[in-house]
Amino acid sequence: MRRTAAVALSGFGVPESLRWYDGALWFSDLAHGTVHRWDGSGEAETVVKVPGRAGGLGRLPDGRMLVVSMDGGCVYRLEPDGELAEHADLRHLVGGPVNDMLVDPQGRAYVGNFGFDYHAFVRKHPNSMLYAPPGPPKTPIACLAPDGTLLGLTEPMLFPNGCLLTADGTTLVAAETLAMRLTAFPVRPDGTLGTPRLWAPLISPLLWHLVNHPGSVGRMTRRVSALLDHPAVAKRSASPIAPDGIAWDSDGETIWVANALRGECVRVAEGGRVLDRVRTSQNTLSCLVAGRDGRTLFAATVPTDDPVRAAELGGGRIEMCRL
Repeated sequence: MRRTAAVALSGFGVPESLRWYDGALWFSDLAHGTVHRWDGSGEAETVVKVPGRAGGLGRLPDGRMLVVSMDGGCVYRLEPDGELAEHADLRHLVGGPVNDMLVDPQGRAYVGNFGFDYHAFVRKHPNSMLYAPPGPPKTPIACLAPDGTLLGLTEPMLFPNGCLLTADGTTLVAAETLAMRLTAFPVRPDGTLGTPRLWAPLISPLLWHLVNHPGSVGRMTRRVSALLDHPAVAKRSASPIAPDGIAWDSDGETIWVANALRGECVRVAEGGRVLDRVRTSQNTLSCLVAGRDGRTLFAATVPTDDPVRAAELGGGRIEMCRL
């Protein structure tokens, strides 16, 4: 029987980038540009408001927080006096809003971006129409040194999103949201990322081929997919999975995926086999396995990921499920 998460907090725009630090849950609100901390009791506190909308979060080795400015095209550093300092300027590298971020134990940051104005597109067209040839633009992950200087860029990806490091630090796994797959990179000694390989496909090869087909079969597949994107239909479907935020399970080997297409978190093994599903009340953008004993699945859910509409609705939630 599939488990269901319970709502713990509500009233946000687009909660995202769930992190566990110093005994508390931290997250950003992409619609309101704020960063929040919740210790498990009462309401979440607002820690800082970030110019250009807060996005991905991380920590330097000394505990200072790094936070992405999505529309500002940069990464800020929160200093002990509460002031924000620009840590890295990414404006010359990105083709759309800067997005999620992973900061490793050495303080190196891996930062993704949309690659284009995704929300402007889907306000006018069904999501499936992104795959009409030539398809959506690709964009790299930026690898930053602990001081914010650029170490390098990965090969271009289809909407690089949430990232994880293996326990030994030798591999980074990234969610490619629009490619509907998890991709692994070897981490070189200098912190740059090597040649990517497929970690887990989250769409059938046949459907992927059809939705990207340049001919009439592709046009028909994209039209049908647009009809199936209706929420009443999508929530009853098990495939495909569009990975947004990702999190290691407590086993350290399998990965929980926040499915941006529907209300669920899905646990997958390397290779793509689905092992477990937890139902959420809304589409899920971020997930995290954490808590006092590391056995709680947290999920950030939204009625819409459009930041303008989400700010008006205030329907973003933090949900929890005991594993």
